[in-house]
Parts: sequence; structure tokens; C-alpha cells
Amino acid sequence: MTRPSNVLIAAIATLAVSSQYGIACTGIVLNSADGATVPARTMEFSFDIQSNIFAIPAGTEIETLALNPDKTGFTFEAKYGFLGANGLDMPIVFDGLNTEGLYFGAFYFAGDAVVQDLTDDNIGRAVSSEEMGNWILGQFSSVEEVKAALPTIDVVGTYVAEIDGFAPFHYAVTDASGASIVIEYTEEGLSIFDNTVNVVTNNPTYDWHLTNLRNYVGLQSENRGKMTVGEQSVAPFGQGSGLLGMPGDHSSPARFVRAVAFANTSLPSETVDDAIFKAFHILNAFDIPKGSIREEGGSTEFADYTIWTSAADTKNAHYYYKTYLTQSVEVIDVEKVMGKISEPTTLIMESGFSVRDRTDDF
Repeated sequence: MTRPSNVLIAAIATLAVSSQYGIACTGIVLNSADGATVPARTMEFSFDIQSNIFAIPAGTEIETLALNPDKTGFTFEAKYGFLGANGLDMPIVFDGLNTEGLYFGAFYFAGDAVVQDLTDDNIGRAVSSEEMGNWILGQFSSVEEVKAALPTIDVVGTYVAEIDGFAPFHYAVTDASGASIVIEYTEEGLSIFDNTVNVVTNNPTYDWHLTNLRNYVGLQSENRGKMTVGEQSVAPFGQGSGLLGMPGDHSSPARFVRAVAFANTSLPSETVDDAIFKAFHILNAFDIPKGSIREEGGSTEFADYTIWTSAADTKNAHYYYKTYLTQSVEVIDVEKVMGKISEPTTLIMESGFSVRDRTDDF
């Protein structure tokens, strides 16, 4: 792969500037009775990052530190073809799937993410925080392989003058066997957590979110019954009383709790198609409309909203998505795409908003 132009370098700066704002992504993992695992997520940002589908075939030479204008890392050959959503025309997959059914997703982690400085000593094993998707999807087929390889690299940050820092991420990886992990780089170093509750959001750290679930041990999917308080009989107003007290705001801890509740009480899926369908339905509950999150003073300049939602069929290597404008779900067969391309290729993600007029069907 060729190194990016100055336009692309400026683009990553623009992306990183929003690091303090773009922190509302929500990810879930569902399973189906036919042995499929479906990771799915929303992507929120405070402006349109103009994602497209970026596909890289096996055999492509990929250079690390690709967005660094001054330094060159190491080069590796993609063992597996992969594709997924990029941003601002960057040659990097932030969310995607490879031919072996390995899924990768980058989630914003501003404030907690800590990476290493790039030095002459580690440049030969350095991967920048924003390009972990290329490194993982291009070389590995399972979560176990990823876990074994992570200690062999140093994750560094590409310096962005506008924020005097780097693009802060933590990462979700799921494979076709159903194994799923969350990877975090903090001041304590590398941490790899098994995704035991089938959910990932943003800050704080994954283990903090697990501890926070103890505040909600009373939540249940079954409605509560009538109770007596003193001499007064008290009955719930209606449906949903089992989830009374579940947080409903857009903060990362609140979304984590809601996603755990929805992902783990969802009715069993018989097939992978059922799981894909349910994943999009669940994530509809995390769709953020423009204007509901804004900075102090009422400014909408940096107002998070849901730019796109994706789901991955890790069994058959199919990548699904819908966008803010394109509300109908679209799908790409990863293996078929890799059989058609011989070099990195971009597909425009947006198809545009459309409405089906059924008046004449009467």
C-alpha cells in the first residue's frame, strides 16, 4: 500500500480533534443456534466522517505508521483479505471483517487510552493506534492468535498537532468460534479482557463497567408484580417494570448497562440471519439523533449522532451496515469481493435515503 497524501494526514488530524466528543459507540455480540456469532456496533461522531468500505486483498503489502509523515514502521503482507468501514478517505479499516470470520472494531477511549512513544528502539515493531484494524485483520484468523501476537508489537500514537496527541482507541475482536475480547492500552499497559457480557462501549475501562453492573443486579426482563407497602397495595403502571431503574442516557456507563440488558435477554436466534436482524433491532435503541448531545452553551458544532451501524456474520464472512442516510441494510460477501479485486479498493458506502411508495399496491 502506498503512503497517504498530505490530505490524508490532515484528515486524521481532523478525526483526532473530535476525540473528546466522539465517544458514544455501542457494541454487542449475539449468537445463533446454527453456530454463528454476530458482533455488531454503532459508530457515533460529532461530524460526518464520510466513511466508505475499504477492501484490502490478501498479498497486499501494508506499511505501519502509514499516516506519520516523518517515520516509517515495518511492512507486513496481508495473509487474509479484509474489508470494512474507514473514515475521511484513510487507508485504514476502523471496523471490519476478514475472510476467516475475524471481526475487529475500534471504539473511542479518550482520557483512558495511553500508548507508547515512538522511538528508534521500537520503530521496527510499532503499530499506530489508528491502524490496529489493518494489522489484526490482515494477519490473524482467531482471537487466540491475536492474543498471542499483541505482546510482540508496541502500540504508539501518530502525533496530531491540533490536539497535541494521538487517536485514542480501545478495541473489540471476535472470531467465528464465538471467542470475543476487549483490548485496552492504559497507563497500566496492555490489558486483554474476555468479553464475558457481550458488550463494549467507551470509557472507563472494561473491568470498571463489569463492576458497575453490580449496581443493577435487580434488573430483570420479567415484569414486577403487585406489592404491599404498609397497608397500601402498589402495582406497576404497565409493561417494563422489571427494568425499572435502568439508565436511559447516552453516557458510556449507561449504554453499557442497557446493552448488557438487551443483548443478554434477546430471544434466542435460530439462524445467523435471525441474529443479524436482532442485532440491528437492538442497536436501534442506541441510535442517537442529531442534537440530543451537544456541547455546553447549546452549540451543535460538535454534536454526536449515529453515523453508521454495522454487523458481521463471522460464520459466512458477510459484513452488513446501514448509515445515517442509507437506512436500508446493505451486505457485502467478503470472500467474493476478495476474488474480484487485486489491489486495495474503495466502495462508496452511502446509497442515499429512499422511500418505497406502496400506494399502487392496493
